[in-house]
Amino acid sequence: MAGITDGKFALQLIPYGFDTVTIGGYNTDSKTIEAGEKILKRGRNEFNIPEADLITTIGNEVEIIKDKYDVEVSANLRATTPDPILEISKIKNLDIIELNFHCRQHEILKINCGQSMLENIEFLETFTREIVKKSKSKVSVKIRANVEGTDTLKIAKIIEKVKADYLHIDAMKPGFNHADLDIIKKIANETEIFLIGNNSITSIDRCKKMLHAGASGISIGRAAINGKLNFDFAKI
Repeated sequence: MAGITDGKFALQLIPYGFDTVTIGGYNTDSKTIEAGEKILKRGRNEFNIPEADLITTIGNEVEIIKDKYDVEVSANLRATTPDPILEISKIKNLDIIELNFHCRQHEILKINCGQSMLENIEFLETFTREIVKKSKSKVSVKIRANVEGTDTLKIAKIIEKVKADYLHIDAMKPGFNHADLDIIKKIANETEIFLIGNNSITSIDRCKKMLHAGASGISIGRAAINGKLNFDFAKI
């Protein structure tokens, strides 16, 4: 969650049983940073980090976590080209880089980034393949399900084909306040990629349903904004 999930925020979640935490999303090049500044001006949270300071800042956030806990740290990244993401992948102790093909803020979509990547499958495949091939960290790809005009299962198969380590899917179901477990089942049945299920996981019951549908793991976001959870993932 841009502007929220930094190292200190992550430290509040780990005691609940998480073995991986994600910081970011971070804007990593001039176009995404400019878009982030516009988002900030209309009142949404964003990390507003100058391009020259990005590597040092992310590195410091990673160490805030690693100094206290032995967990994997992922950084969610927005970029219009692979280059800045590949540079960030070299950060010491950063275990995973996560490609943000998920953000739907109009400023990000306007520069053909975030969720708009899902609408250009050839570009998505080329972009992801280059990063997987050259990255010094493991690679996760975060997408949103059921985006109009896109084929979620086809995209999942492409992400597996280029050998990303993880597919992190926001199983959004338009018009409903719960995850689309059917799309999770389809992806789990037709791919072997490590599938991280996300969307409306606010209880042990919803977590179990996501795992039963075929997700290899789960993630939460907004349920943790206040730093307090009403369930313990360590007990699952």
